[in-house]
Amino acid sequence: SVLSGRRNNRPEPGVRPLCVYGPIHYQELPELFMDYVCSLTGTSPSTTGAGSEGALTKGPFNALSATADLNNALVSMLLTGYAGFSSAAGFIGPRYRVDHDISLLIPEIWCRLFPYERDPKRLIEAGHLEPLRDYEYAGKPVLASRLGYRITAKFVHTFFGRVFDNPTAVFTEEILKPETQDPAVFADGVNNIVEAQERVAAAYFTDGTIEDACPPLKSLLHIMAHGHYKGKDASHPEIRGLFTRQALLASDWYRERLAIKQQRDVALWERHARSLTEFLSREGHRDEAERMGIASRLEHAQDELERVSAPAYLTALVGTIGADPIHRPVRGRPGREARLAVGAGR
Repeated sequence: SVLSGRRNNRPEPGVRPLCVYGPIHYQELPELFMDYVCSLTGTSPSTTGAGSEGALTKGPFNALSATADLNNALVSMLLTGYAGFSSAAGFIGPRYRVDHDISLLIPEIWCRLFPYERDPKRLIEAGHLEPLRDYEYAGKPVLASRLGYRITAKFVHTFFGRVFDNPTAVFTEEILKPETQDPAVFADGVNNIVEAQERVAAAYFTDGTIEDACPPLKSLLHIMAHGHYKGKDASHPEIRGLFTRQALLASDWYRERLAIKQQRDVALWERHARSLTEFLSREGHRDEAERMGIASRLEHAQDELERVSAPAYLTALVGTIGADPIHRPVRGRPGREARLAVGAGR
């Protein structure tokens, strides 16, 4: 599993609530990557800031376009089939301050679960996870489905009992269902998330990096910014079908990633072979070349070049992350072309 943590806050002067998450949530990839794109955080005791930190929380520190990291993260999760769960820190609803207690508890729970018990499909079918549905509050839509699934009292009774003697005394209905604490705060917290996702996604259209997003990610950015992609929202089967391993392996854009990976590997071993050949050709370097085994290194480089150039190598890359094709400069940020072209092939 991929286990993320969330910093949640209750309403404060000038800061909207983010305390809408229960102790543990599971999100399918569309909803999970909406969160990853936005990376929204609540206030912390050690800081005064709150809001979006940038994709995968790397915005302030990343020399690359965020789409490179998001594309790579999405491909890796599609290929591995890992499920994305998150735990709540700070507050659960406006009444319960939990700090990091639950986040520290999650590894204790997860290491006591068998692999089949952690399977989201099984957890949903058994009633251990329940979906959140969109609804209306005060005449306005609340897109609670963005929160995915949350654990139920049955989950607490079945799995938390492996750590607690009486887990239901700790994880009450008010903690499992934060909307019961204050419906208005819950609705505003969900709207806070949706509105922040809309603002963040709009930036990808402004700087042009929407064009570098792989098709599933591009559809999400449209939905986050405009509410739909080609008339379809996030619940549409065609949109959700993009986020499957089968769709990935069959897609042209994934095959392009593999072809680019092969091209970059060929270029790498060509450079190695060229450098070694140049070293061997230098006068007065014979002893040094012999000491360093340059001839055998050159032979190895030539063998590797032959291996990565073959059609069989491209076939062998199926199931790997490949390489991101990003190459365009970001609007308004001149001079980044080289960093994008080199860095995206990490």
